[in-house]
Amino acid sequence: MMGFMTTTMYTDQERRTLRTAAFGAVYMVSSAEPGFFDMVKESFAGSKAFAKSSELRDILRSGGMPQMPQGSPEDIEQGVLSALTESQQILESKGPNDLAGFRDAVSGAVDEIAKAAGGGASPREAEAIDKIKAAMGA
Repeated sequence: MMGFMTTTMYTDQERRTLRTAAFGAVYMVSSAEPGFFDMVKESFAGSKAFAKSSELRDILRSGGMPQMPQGSPEDIEQGVLSALTESQQILESKGPNDLAGFRDAVSGAVDEIAKAAGGGASPREAEAIDKIKAAMGA
């Protein structure tokens, strides 16, 4: 069996969308609560979770930087959720065997972020996590 997303069946744009979705999900949860130091700790937790994830390792290393949405917090959230939904569609059509791994990796990362600042997810973080998982169909 081939590793997650190691084949050339994904275009550069599709890979960029998948990276944007994954990193955007991390950003959405880590920025849900104000506080610079918590955001830094949470971002490191998300990066560490991705580094351990064989499901995302190849996609996060190839194809350039993610295209993070710009604008207001609401615009950014909508852009990230849209990238997550589009990622699900890409994986359903081109890599259905990769879909569960992608969902697990992103879900695991955002769950780790919520734990990173101590005490578990705040209500705002929990809301962001719920939106992320819903956008992925998880």
